[in-house]
Amino acid sequence: MTDQGQTRAQQLLGDTAPELVRLTDEVLFGEVWADPGLSPRDRSLVTVAAVTALHRPEQLKSRLRLALANGVSKDELVTAITHLAFYAGWPNAMSAITQLKAIIEE
Repeated sequence: MTDQGQTRAQQLLGDTAPELVRLTDEVLFGEVWADPGLSPRDRSLVTVAAVTALHRPEQLKSRLRLALANGVSKDELVTAITHLAFYAGWPNAMSAITQLKAIIEE
């Protein structure tokens, strides 16, 4: 929840897509992220890899921040993204590293 008592999905989508907001909040972040099969740290690392590989810069910044908050180190993210350059494309990895660098420098 944010300071205004709304989730991020509620802030972004408001009344435009209430079912997508519900699925985001209840299913994705309520059930999927709560599944004990992966730790939040590992789930964050997998999510950063997927978002990097799919070149989703709109989502990457928040996913990188969450990964850091969930215990993935800067060095681990750099290593994972460098590894992804060979599988997901050099431009995707360069974009991800650029966003990570900006976050670290904030």
